[in-house]
Amino acid sequence: MRRADRLFQIVQYLRGGRLVTAHMLAERLEVSDRTIYRDIADLQSTGVPIDGEAGVGYILREGFDLPPLMFSRDEIVALVAGARLVRAWGGASMARAAEEALIKIETVLPDADRQKLRRTEIHAVAMNITAEEREMIDRVQDAADSRTVLSINYRDAAGHESARAIRPLGLWFWGKVWTLVAWCELRSDFRAFRTDRITDAIPSGRQFKPERGKTLSDFYRLMEIRDEGQ
Repeated sequence: MRRADRLFQIVQYLRGGRLVTAHMLAERLEVSDRTIYRDIADLQSTGVPIDGEAGVGYILREGFDLPPLMFSRDEIVALVAGARLVRAWGGASMARAAEEALIKIETVLPDADRQKLRRTEIHAVAMNITAEEREMIDRVQDAADSRTVLSINYRDAAGHESARAIRPLGLWFWGKVWTLVAWCELRSDFRAFRTDRITDAIPSGRQFKPERGKTLSDFYRLMEIRDEGQ
């Protein structure tokens, strides 16, 4: 990571009025505590209003270079509900990002809207989702984003296991269940895989490019044709 990018990330992590230690920042950015101390000092010297000290923690004063955002009550409810659902049922990276997004949104809201956000009593409870399942969601999402072929082991509803090479195309959440739509190289066809039944997923190192008949758009068209034929 470039130093300029790291400095930007430090400011982002300090938003929200929370005390954050140098060690926490160092772990997230994969650098030493000493590097964070140096970066914080440099940010402070350029006028970034960071309070705190080594061994205690740091906090960014509110109002730093943040334009006000205006949301309606319904928009605030939608943002909070969506973020809390992702935090409860998403992958580990998704959950962390949802938490950070809520903090950033709250930080830039005017006082009245901030109170609306805090009073939004919509909650999502994570039940029976394991850390391993969250990690698998992240893994297949990353592969879909980077267009990386995955070698997976999959256990179907009957308990039968198979090994496949797939092109991950997209994730769908059905309420407690995530489904990965992919092009299966073994079957030469589209297949949907429940992420909680993928027992292993290893990036093959092979990238794939969109090919006619094997894209997500092709999958949608196929579903439309099947629906029309019913």
